[in-house]
Amino acid sequence: MAKLTGADCKLCRREGMKLFLKGSKCSSDKCPFEKKGYAPGQHGRTRRFKQSEYAVQLREKQKVKRMYGLLEKQFHIYFEKAERLKGITGENLLKLLETRLDNIVYRMGFASSRTAARQLVRHRHFTVNNRLVDIPSYQVKAGDEIKVREKSRQLEEQLHTSPEKYR
Repeated sequence: MAKLTGADCKLCRREGMKLFLKGSKCSSDKCPFEKKGYAPGQHGRTRRFKQSEYAVQLREKQKVKRMYGLLEKQFHIYFEKAERLKGITGENLLKLLETRLDNIVYRMGFASSRTAARQLVRHRHFTVNNRLVDIPSYQVKAGDEIKVREKSRQLEEQLHTSPEKYR
């Protein structure tokens, strides 16, 4: 599957708000969004005109896609699922996105960003209901038990006890 490989901080600047795509860097003074407060590119500093309703909706959609690290096709599939559910489509969409395994790992504090959480899941560090799951888009249900694998715990302990030069 394809993935976004460009500069993450440009995405924050384009949306005009911090999306916390880089984890702890977004909270520090090194964040480019803080340094440059304008959109990326040649015309980033030009005056902003009043946006149409369509432009506002598009920007909001792009923010959500970028925050959760989805591409257009996968986002469209989630939207169609949300549309089929009873209730407000926008709320259903966010519920579906919040129940992804990579997002749950990020919310539990095991990773500093959703990208890092996605990598932890892909590297098979978590089990759901005592079954190994390495799919970041896995839909976690209420009552599911998410655990860090025993081998992964041992790796973490080794990192904390290793000499300073290997950290």
